[in-house]
Amino acid sequence: MSSKDWIEKDYYATLGVQKSASSDEIKKAYRKLARESHPDHNPGDPKAEERFKAVSEAYAVLGDDVKRREYDEMRSLFGSGAFRRGARGAGQPGGGAPFDVSDLFGGAAGGDTRFGGGGFTDLFSSIFSGGGPGGPAARTRGPVRGRDIETEVVLDFDDAVRGVTLPLTLRAPGLCDTCHGDGAKPGTRPTVCPICQGTGMTTRDQGSFSFSEPCRVCQGVGTVVEEKCPECQGTGGVTKTRTLNVRFPAGVADGQRIRLAGRGEPGERGGPAGDLFVQVKVRPDDLFGRSGDDLTLTVPITFAEAVLGTNLRVPTFDGAVTLRVPPGTPSGRVLRARGKGVVRRDGRAGDLLVTLDVLVPATVSDEARAALESFAAQTPPAAREHLDARLRRVG
Repeated sequence: MSSKDWIEKDYYATLGVQKSASSDEIKKAYRKLARESHPDHNPGDPKAEERFKAVSEAYAVLGDDVKRREYDEMRSLFGSGAFRRGARGAGQPGGGAPFDVSDLFGGAAGGDTRFGGGGFTDLFSSIFSGGGPGGPAARTRGPVRGRDIETEVVLDFDDAVRGVTLPLTLRAPGLCDTCHGDGAKPGTRPTVCPICQGTGMTTRDQGSFSFSEPCRVCQGVGTVVEEKCPECQGTGGVTKTRTLNVRFPAGVADGQRIRLAGRGEPGERGGPAGDLFVQVKVRPDDLFGRSGDDLTLTVPITFAEAVLGTNLRVPTFDGAVTLRVPPGTPSGRVLRARGKGVVRRDGRAGDLLVTLDVLVPATVSDEARAALESFAAQTPPAAREHLDARLRRVG
């Protein structure tokens, strides 16, 4: 994106957030809008595709703390109109010495430390060249890394625990297969821009000021395409469908993000591709739950089993295990089967946590009732001394 985009486009409005929004609020707004406008959810809708691009462009700036700070500073600077008005100095009709922007913002003081100690001169160089300060070589726009993209995958519980390789189909910008990204018709090549002579920058006078900006003919690239590629119309990129085989490691958790380096959008002018981030969602299992690397399981037992104790055979994720329920076990007690949970990346495994739920029958036979009454007569009452004092106070 050019500096003109930063000056003219309100990325906060694009994402529907306030300028004071936190990073989390910006990320939340971006994810919501990206899902709503994603081309996969709006096939054949060019407006949705443009909206998706605009939202992605806005997040690429506001989602990066450094870029966001520079964007805010530049919009504040240019929004004031300070550099749209001419100034008079000597050598001009009715003025004193010629005025230089570097005199105003640089000076012997060493620059403004808000911009890394380089002053506004460095900031202007960065804004209008896409690079750091320096001579003509620094003003030439070089390779630009492609944008990161994000998608979401829903895994079954078993696949998340054991690990799985799945084909992932994406519809996203990619290099044009016809021109291989240079935008020129096969058999031709881009030529050096006749306006900027390949530097990507032009110098423009405005009143008493003179500063450089990206060439409007070549858009700062330094080359122009005379015969455009019929497939991408000279852009070098097309939105296309591609399939990747993605390996999800054993133990991947719900909400985890997996990074695939270099699988995002292609870079510009020979720059590296961005990354692909896959957000994992895991479907719940009908038997097991999960807490970190531990698996959880609730098992019902009878009142007699809780009182007398028993050997309890329960399923694990890959088999079964027998656990000893000691006599007098209360409802809610947790038994641990070590090493029967989720296998970690280092080869160690979590545990299986079994919660015992003592069942109380709603109805009993006459024989069972008589046995329970006999049992109750021979059992001391539950200790409720901590309640008796309060009961005496309330009458």
